[in-house]
Amino acid sequence: MSKALSNSFAQKLIAWHAHSGRSGLPWQGNRDPYAVWVSEIMLQQTQVATVLERYPRFMKRFPTVKKLASADIDEVLAEWAGLGYYSRARNLHACAQQVMDQFGGQFSSDPILLEQLKGIGRSTAGAIAAFAFQQRAPILDANVKRILARLFAIEGTLQDKAVNDQLWQQAQLLLPVQPEDMPVYTQALMDFGATWCTSRQPVCVSGANKCPFEKQCQANLSDQVLLFPQKKAKAKSPEFYCDMLLIRSGNAVLLQKRPSKAIWGGLWSLPESPWTSGSGTHSSSDLKALLKLALPDVDAKQWIKTAQFIDLGPQIKHVFTHRRLWMQIWNIDLKKSVAPGETSLKWVPLNQLGLFGLPQPIKVLLQGLSLVRDGDLKN
Repeated sequence: MSKALSNSFAQKLIAWHAHSGRSGLPWQGNRDPYAVWVSEIMLQQTQVATVLERYPRFMKRFPTVKKLASADIDEVLAEWAGLGYYSRARNLHACAQQVMDQFGGQFSSDPILLEQLKGIGRSTAGAIAAFAFQQRAPILDANVKRILARLFAIEGTLQDKAVNDQLWQQAQLLLPVQPEDMPVYTQALMDFGATWCTSRQPVCVSGANKCPFEKQCQANLSDQVLLFPQKKAKAKSPEFYCDMLLIRSGNAVLLQKRPSKAIWGGLWSLPESPWTSGSGTHSSSDLKALLKLALPDVDAKQWIKTAQFIDLGPQIKHVFTHRRLWMQIWNIDLKKSVAPGETSLKWVPLNQLGLFGLPQPIKVLLQGLSLVRDGDLKN
């Protein structure tokens, strides 16, 4: 890195932010480490437009780390429903309890100590330290990796440890000298990557604006901006199939709590059969066979006696980041509810579904079948 770039980068970026950076976001300018932490976790893998809607609601529900730590995990997951990547919500809850139990309810200003908290990696720790405590700590999210990979024309994919080590080194060297510049610098870095140095249409390619680093960016000088960062070839996303049982009794539906380490971990969903990689969802309306697949631990005979209706429902598709899931829905009505017999199963009145964290496709399914009103799913 040239000394001129090292000396000028931060001030150029801060000057750019003054006229072209984002402003008015509800988490901007907040020095409360709890608020910074929640916003950083929520913004991971979630679009800003969605976070703009959900962040104020989450903070109203859980305004302090103490409130979050003392909440029931089901309450936290219900508030998080629809944001995806539910391990983030479980980690938020666990981290809040860790802060209360081990650190007296206070976040440390030391990024190394922050990294010891559940769900906080090096970049998130740097963001909290920079925004809340003006610490000279670098960040390295996807946007920043892209900026630096182009600025220095760094060869290799982002999955390579050597590449990431080099990016961290450059991120550290570019930090502003004055600690008081860290909050605006860190925000400017995020904004520049999100709005100008974008993945597919950076301003230097589209011609929409004049990049302040066009004469220093090695990728731009070699006319290779879109080739950086270098990408690893994507494998085809695998497809999975399962049967899901929509079992109703009167005004209640049977829900099953998912294992904490599974996809949609800790959420309440419909009982389902094991996922298979073939196209083989169950093709028969044989209730005994369906129950054996989805609820192997219940007394199938008892449930069959009270069943009055079974019907093939819709097949719905849900796309995860690295896989696709096809869910065959079976509608089953019981004359009267049967005691579940295990703690992971629960009969839930339709008008109380908003108290439970539901996977987004299940929430959409219930609304689409007109089983619940939109208000019933709001907590």
